[in-house]
Amino acid sequence: MAKGKILIVDDDPDIALATRLCLESAGYEVFEAHNSETGLEIIQNNRPDLIILDVMMDSTTEGFQMALTLRSPDPNSDYRAYSNIPIIMQTSIHSTTPVRFAPDQDYLPVDKFLDKPVEPEELLKVVAALLKKT
Repeated sequence: MAKGKILIVDDDPDIALATRLCLESAGYEVFEAHNSETGLEIIQNNRPDLIILDVMMDSTTEGFQMALTLRSPDPNSDYRAYSNIPIIMQTSIHSTTPVRFAPDQDYLPVDKFLDKPVEPEELLKVVAALLKKT
């Protein structure tokens, strides 16, 4: 039996594959999407226990927009039922720009921010810690 269901939303097939293999080898069931639209469909159809979300996909802020959609305070939001799913946001932005991001309840409503590439041990540690909280 799987430890939990995890959705990876990342447009880089190599990153998605590496993340998938790491998580599956640790006993997680993994779903994959390459954009937020597909990711939101998978969330509604499979209700993952955790989401690993890239910042830049089809647009430079697509990951931010998806996080804001999922954590919308609007009681009529189509995604209200999924607002407590932990979100890990991954990006390589920090390696190319001095701009820094961190979780923020209003502007960047994610649970953890990780720089790519993420070491497998670190990823598994963060995933396990966030799943323990739910």
